[in-house]
Amino acid sequence: MGKSCSLWVSRLAALLKKDLLEEFRTRYAINALLMFAVTALVMVSFAVGVNTLSATLHAALLWIILFFASMSGLGRSFVKEEEKNTAPALRLAAPAEVVYVGKLVFNFLIMLVLAALILLLYLFLLNPPLGSPALLVLVIFLGVAGLSGATTILAAIVARAANQGTLLPVLSFPVLLPLLITAINATRVAIEGGGVGDVSQGLLFLVAYGVIIITASLLLFDFVWSD
Repeated sequence: MGKSCSLWVSRLAALLKKDLLEEFRTRYAINALLMFAVTALVMVSFAVGVNTLSATLHAALLWIILFFASMSGLGRSFVKEEEKNTAPALRLAAPAEVVYVGKLVFNFLIMLVLAALILLLYLFLLNPPLGSPALLVLVIFLGVAGLSGATTILAAIVARAANQGTLLPVLSFPVLLPLLITAINATRVAIEGGGVGDVSQGLLFLVAYGVIIITASLLLFDFVWSD
């Protein structure tokens, strides 16, 4: 049992190391995410000007940028394996659950770093009121976890399709809509200065959403990956 667990962890670490080294060499996902985020934030900043936005609008804009930024970068996690013809070797080298968890952790780390940068840029350019910074960070962390879990399995589904770039957002939006609505509402409360008790149901939903989507993905990934 211990040897099997050790082998599982070593394969996961090897896959994660491969993806991180490849990303540091090419910087494709980071550059795609960052370029979209910066462009969107600058355009929104110029459009808003000196006008004051409501907390609801600030929250919606932040999560719209996070959603589309993730679509522009995280979808490449499986597409690049198909384009470089490394997917068959990856299927032989590691079990399906290792591949999913490895890609999930990679996407989560990339998205978490970019979410922090996007938040800082948003605060700098649009200067929204920030009543509860700790709550805002918690909401973004939980939202990014669910976002990464759903995007990873959907990226695997569309990896061999002809139009991956347009198909991923179309498939992702209905799946992520409950998460986005809840995250927007919780972010609004954080901006207005509310506490954890004011959004306890929303936070529980974000945790449950992440657990359910990741568990379901683990159960289904073998069929998606091996097909």
